[in-house]
Amino acid sequence: MDGTFAVLFLLAGLADMKMNHCQDGCMAQSQLPARIAVSGGDVQFQDASIGRELYVRYDLNRSYGPFQPAFGASITDDGDAWIGFGAVWTGHFAQDRAYVQLHLMPGLYAQGGGPDVGFPVEFRSGAEIGYEARSGLRIGVSYDHRSNADIKATNPGLETVQLRVSVPLR
Repeated sequence: MDGTFAVLFLLAGLADMKMNHCQDGCMAQSQLPARIAVSGGDVQFQDASIGRELYVRYDLNRSYGPFQPAFGASITDDGDAWIGFGAVWTGHFAQDRAYVQLHLMPGLYAQGGGPDVGFPVEFRSGAEIGYEARSGLRIGVSYDHRSNADIKATNPGLETVQLRVSVPLR
């Protein structure tokens, strides 16, 4: 996937900013419900399933334009860990019952028993699509890609496919 999700995140967010946010200041702060998301699923390395990952993300209670800051952390069954900070962009459709979300989060990777991904700085980007209940509960399927953006020559990338549940904190 290389940087495809990172580019999509920027394009979608900037287009949304231009169409919906610049009347009040393109990066004006607004309030949103904070969210906690928990997901788990398959870790893929070089087109092979190599294990499982548990991922937790906290989306802050505000956005700047269309971008909502978020913290995330994950651990695999091999003991590999990642922690990062970045932002999410969320778009709604189907009468606000469905959503698509893109994220971009630079972070730090600590290798356990898993693969060498080349460098401790790893950028996590991805997409999620799912259903949002009237209560704000979201259930979605996500696909993430992690790589070091060619900071080092060794940059094989790592992917995860996960089921995610996200709960608003009101």
